[in-house]
Amino acid sequence: MTVISFFGFCIEDKGDSMKTLIAMLCTAAAVVVLAVPTFAATETVRGQIVDGACYKMDKSNVGLDHKMPKGETKDCAMICAKAGHPMSLLTSDGKLYEISGGLAADKNAKIIPHLAHTVEVTGDVTEKDGKMMIAADTLKMVSK
Repeated sequence: MTVISFFGFCIEDKGDSMKTLIAMLCTAAAVVVLAVPTFAATETVRGQIVDGACYKMDKSNVGLDHKMPKGETKDCAMICAKAGHPMSLLTSDGKLYEISGGLAADKNAKIIPHLAHTVEVTGDVTEKDGKMMIAADTLKMVSK
């Protein structure tokens, strides 16, 4: 009988020691990979505040009024922002960052006065499934 020690755990070998060792190593690797958090990098991003959903539908939807399937919708971005829909920061090179954190709190209360304006936002930038996000509490006005 052989005893295999793995991180302090002893396993009695009954002929399948290699299979057991490989299974334990795979399990340990999976635990390590899942336990590593997504690290956010603090960055300052400059861009125009847009309604991300409308922008994705039609790249010309960057102001307050938007082209929708049933025609032009006046103040669409304002209506969506006041309803609490996610707003985004569109950079000059076309990157779109969904705004979260304190800026998006209370149905975008801090964002609404700056819709369609160019601003700088400093916050924690993360990416998940190809979607960029910036979590911040304040913004700096650059231009209207």
